[in-house]
Amino acid sequence: MIYPREKGDEAEEQALKHLLAQGMRVVERNFYSHRGEIDLVMLDADSLVFVEVRSRNNGSFGSAAESVTWKKQLRVVQAAKHFLQVRTQWANYPCRFDVIAITGKQGEKVDWIKDAFQPIH
Repeated sequence: MIYPREKGDEAEEQALKHLLAQGMRVVERNFYSHRGEIDLVMLDADSLVFVEVRSRNNGSFGSAAESVTWKKQLRVVQAAKHFLQVRTQWANYPCRFDVIAITGKQGEKVDWIKDAFQPIH
């Protein structure tokens, strides 16, 4: 039996490989703060990208992308703000928020949604 954390780790690894193949570079993995967690922080050319990775075996309970609720978006944005406060070398980079949605028991489908959401000011 695969436990949720293991499934999440596998999805994050698959997402990372996908993004690296697209020419992105890793800045940090699994950044934790009291405000939330960021699965992947990547560099895409000169933009800092905060990536939320979601996976679903099937669409019975909604798609992987649909599981990124506004509450989750808010937590990711708050964690990103904290990241920029403590990793000041990245503070002046343009930022965006992407979602990698992986569907299928074996991760057969990978959807990369660039600029999936914007911070609410």
